[in-house]
Amino acid sequence: MSRHLTDTSAAAYAGIADMASHLRAIVHRTLYDHPAGLTVDEVCSLAGYPRYSLQPRFTELRHKEMIRDTGLRRRNVSGAKAIVWRATVIDQQGSAA
Repeated sequence: MSRHLTDTSAAAYAGIADMASHLRAIVHRTLYDHPAGLTVDEVCSLAGYPRYSLQPRFTELRHKEMIRDTGLRRRNVSGAKAIVWRATVIDQQGSAA
């Protein structure tokens, strides 16, 4: 059985894809503006978005090699240690100087 997208399903998917792209840009810009790095919770707080909206964008950006784990850890709101992320473009700017 093949699955076909209806015109409304296709439109909904396009809207989600556009929103995901927008949210990735927000995460990336927030990290770029904080070169020392931020946790997911810190980005969410600064950007004013809930964690469930932005958390998946970190994985997507990491897979695109646009952000990296700094190796640092800070406590998040639950008290657990959280990765401190950094935009890789900052690394590239530093090595170009």
